[in-house]
Amino acid sequence: MASSTRASSLLLNNHKTNHFLFSLNSKKPSLVHPFPPISSLSFSLSLSSSQSRSTYTTITRVSTAPLEYAPPAPDSNNFQKEISRLKTLRLKLSASKNLKEKLKVLNSDSKVKHFLNTQGFERVLGSHGLGLNELFLVKCLVAAGQDHVLDMGFGFEEREGDGVSRSVKNALYVLVEMIEKWDVNIGGSGGREGFLKSQNGGVLEEEENEDLKKLLKILAEIEDFYDCIGGIIGYQIMVLELLAQSSLGMQTTNHSQQVHESMECQFLEIHPPTGCDLSQNTEYASQAALWGIEGLPDLGEIYPLGGSADRLGLVDPDTGECLPAAMLPYCGRTLLEGLIRDLQAREFLYFKLYGKQCITPVAIMTSSAKNNHEHITSLCERLGWFGRGRSSFQLFEQPLVPAVSAEDGQWLVRKPFVPVCKPGGHGVIWKLAYDKGIFQWFYDHGRKGATVRQVSNVVAATDLTLLALAGIGLHHGKKLGFASCKRNSGATEGINVLIEKKNLDGKWAYGLSCIEYTEFDKFGITSGPPSPDSLQAEFPANTNILYVDLPSAELVGSTRSERSLPGIVLNTKKSIVYTDYFGNWHSVPGGRLECTMQNIADNFLNTYSSRCYKGVEDKLDAFIVYNERRRVTSSAKKKRKNADMSLHQTPDGSLLDIMRNAYDLLSQCNIDLPQVEGNDKYVDSGPPFLIFLHPALGPLWEVTRQKFSGGSISKGSELQIEVAEFLWRNVQLEGSMIIAAENIMGSTRNDENGEPILQHGHRCGRCKLHNVKVLNDGIDWSSGDNVYWKHDVHRFEALKVILHGNAEFEADNVTIQGNHVFEVPDGYKLKITSGDPGLAVQLDPIPQNLMDSGSWLWKYNINGSHILLELIEL
Repeated sequence: MASSTRASSLLLNNHKTNHFLFSLNSKKPSLVHPFPPISSLSFSLSLSSSQSRSTYTTITRVSTAPLEYAPPAPDSNNFQKEISRLKTLRLKLSASKNLKEKLKVLNSDSKVKHFLNTQGFERVLGSHGLGLNELFLVKCLVAAGQDHVLDMGFGFEEREGDGVSRSVKNALYVLVEMIEKWDVNIGGSGGREGFLKSQNGGVLEEEENEDLKKLLKILAEIEDFYDCIGGIIGYQIMVLELLAQSSLGMQTTNHSQQVHESMECQFLEIHPPTGCDLSQNTEYASQAALWGIEGLPDLGEIYPLGGSADRLGLVDPDTGECLPAAMLPYCGRTLLEGLIRDLQAREFLYFKLYGKQCITPVAIMTSSAKNNHEHITSLCERLGWFGRGRSSFQLFEQPLVPAVSAEDGQWLVRKPFVPVCKPGGHGVIWKLAYDKGIFQWFYDHGRKGATVRQVSNVVAATDLTLLALAGIGLHHGKKLGFASCKRNSGATEGINVLIEKKNLDGKWAYGLSCIEYTEFDKFGITSGPPSPDSLQAEFPANTNILYVDLPSAELVGSTRSERSLPGIVLNTKKSIVYTDYFGNWHSVPGGRLECTMQNIADNFLNTYSSRCYKGVEDKLDAFIVYNERRRVTSSAKKKRKNADMSLHQTPDGSLLDIMRNAYDLLSQCNIDLPQVEGNDKYVDSGPPFLIFLHPALGPLWEVTRQKFSGGSISKGSELQIEVAEFLWRNVQLEGSMIIAAENIMGSTRNDENGEPILQHGHRCGRCKLHNVKVLNDGIDWSSGDNVYWKHDVHRFEALKVILHGNAEFEADNVTIQGNHVFEVPDGYKLKITSGDPGLAVQLDPIPQNLMDSGSWLWKYNINGSHILLELIEL
């Protein structure tokens, strides 16, 4: 057995077990009714037609239900009864042959019967013409114990100490009965046109009617997507089981027995995984990257962009609308644009090596949170689908799921018919991709595997990490691959582990997996700073950068079982923050069912007849590669607070990692530039410089370094290069220099469908700098308006070169001092040399026979496992 510092017994509770105790105080106010107590409300009644609509709106929200009845929160005695009841109901529903039989099962449920009889909702729902499917969804909601979501009143309960008198209750009942007898029509007089009155007497406002429709849509999506666990009923069962598991975990110390039972094994340990370190085994890393470039036509790209990204606090400055992470303006463009830009750089490298165009199909998982789907679609349309064609994108929307109270598992609500909902985690991507036909769509594009990265990680495509990961996966026929690195102490990130277990049948199983940081306590892993004997000290970070074999992933996503929802967790360590109908702010301990996409690895364990821990990783279906942390992960996922001294996972901190990578890259090109020190050095100031290089200059650093040689970049300077065909030889920069081409990697042409498609290598912009000094006052570093991570800065002076179309710019043996803008028109070459005095400027048309190819280009050649560049003058 491995030593204690190299292995850990797995401490895990399984939501499948039923013998849990869960204690709740039923005397506490319910968290599922976020409305003010009756003592804080005042009502006035006037039947005058001049009465305002708001008065009627308030009055009609009083419940006609007997106030002394409310579904009690489960306590230690009835919690398991509730799980048992729901499981029995799920079993009966699954055995039903059609919808009518399922409705019959639901109608016999005690909660459904009690609710419809006491609340009078049968006539209200029936009056709105709900079909059988919709009635089924509503009754599933009620059967799951969530009838409060439909409560048109304030959910009053008679509790000890409330002092609510019977006379006040009776007055409210009379008030409601009076309202229900009014003959109110749409468009009627007296400002009451906001109500809908059914022929049976049920009253709903237009707004509530729309809310009901939205609720039915949410319920339909939950019922459909979670069909593998029993739909709405199954969702609630799993919520309660995980809450019970969490409760039991705090009460018991007998973890060993739980581990063996939950994992169905006799023995289980976790070990730090080994793998190829790309920063050390550089020769193999280069070869793996070439495999990745060569295999680009076999690869797709997957972006899980459905998260709500609440920690970013991103708001549209013009409309005040909350925005998803994909829309964060980072380094001059949105995060989504950054992903596509990185992908196009890899495609440009493929073109330069093989002379063929390659457009990678991109599947994007969105959600309706913060209008995520609409914002992403709109951005893609506005940018002409990035010159890739609409057919190379597939957007598929993940369902929202209800947030629940950590106290009792009840769904949180903002107002009647409006539960608090959030995305169900990126792990839903595999089942959703199968349900929406994404795998088949990839196959139709001839793809075998795909790389996966999250939008907030701004450095994942640095150098060769992604290409090597995909190359190894394709070349060796692996099912899954992880890109990993050293874990930051105390970071809110999971770890990669090697699982070793002996099954009940005596066979041994091995595989790579992940443990989310929210689950550390279940595994006996401390989440604080690692001590010398801490388990987390040796485990690498889970970065959610994956290579996945598409048929293998599809096999998991297509299973009509819990396996298609890997890594299900209910994280209640963070509060759910929301506002209710009255504008009151709430922060409630709670969570929602979340799946983790990386735990698809749990489906790819390899089994052996005997124990074979040593050397087993090379034989596994999953693999892992390592690199320097700042070349693998650095996230812009949370807004930095003014008083926060840490820049970790903020846009500010990730920008510093980009600058560190720029230093690592250019310092190896004999360019002198200042080092980037620790984050604490820059908490109250900007970085030592700003350097932004278009990834198509490489993206492999081996390629980029052949385009740069010699010179210096002084502290406080700014360099931005937005051109792929570029040469830097002995350039000294003190100030700001910005070189931007319209056609960075090529120009666009309309295809047969009239869509603009980028043609690699066709009419590119070009720039050569040789023996050049650039001197100007550059950025005003004292400006309080500078936002460096947005690349939004105030400048005193700058050298700007703007290349239109296939324009070319050359500067040779010259000092360019002060503020200059050189704008070169399409079809022309501008050359700058020393004049007497000042600058000599020569503008010439590009010869007609060189319009497409340019007057010079870099030729890429493969030499063994390396890429060598040759400058070709045409």
